[in-house]
Amino acid sequence: MAPWTPFPHAGGYRLDAASVKAQWSRLHCDDAEPCPQDAAVLQAWALYHNGEFEQAAAAGLRAGGAGITVANKATAVYANYLEPGEKARLDLFMQVAGRAEAQAAQEPENANAWYWQAYALGRYSQGISVAKALAQGLGGRVKHALEKAIALAPRHADAHIALGTFHAEVIDKVGPLIGGMTYGARKDVGLQLFQQALRIHPGSAIGMIEYANALVMLEGDPKMQEATQLYEKAAATEPLDARERLDVEMARIELQEN
Repeated sequence: MAPWTPFPHAGGYRLDAASVKAQWSRLHCDDAEPCPQDAAVLQAWALYHNGEFEQAAAAGLRAGGAGITVANKATAVYANYLEPGEKARLDLFMQVAGRAEAQAAQEPENANAWYWQAYALGRYSQGISVAKALAQGLGGRVKHALEKAIALAPRHADAHIALGTFHAEVIDKVGPLIGGMTYGARKDVGLQLFQQALRIHPGSAIGMIEYANALVMLEGDPKMQEATQLYEKAAATEPLDARERLDVEMARIELQEN
């Protein structure tokens, strides 16, 4: 596979293992990942937070154990934000899904093994179309894995966001009746999940972005002003690491285009 596209602000973040450890609770209030004891895994996380996603994924895989989660997050974030080729994106998401599924089989109490499986399958589903993914049975797998992640880590903000997105996208594609009867998707549950995510992590730019998108999908024009305000708040957020900067820039681009 070709080398990964570099993070566009290389050198903008210079976290090392010590500073990552010192700021762990803030850096990981999105994913509730425990601070690792293994120095190699901590170093892999430093690479991730600095936007060195390809190096972080390789370091995580070399470290093994908790390093698999670093590799999965680095790969999924890279695929979602920076990989220009659609086939390569989808292939990377399926790599993450496969690794995370194997990790969950070995460590069924590992919330992020379930979460990254769901995230990767969810992004893959968006890539091939949500309707096609539902027909292939991917929706049920995503929902189950996210509910498992939240049960294991109730303060996993990103899992709440992803499950809220699941409810919104299913209803948007198949309607509330079929969405509820066939896939267990409900508008009120979806909106509550976003609200809970933002209570856990009030500064989550991606939480605000996805909540705004869900409001428009579920409520339409009457919620457009509230959605715009959420985008404005996301765009004004001060990013602490490379992933957060990508989220903030996505919000700013969306505002400029609308």
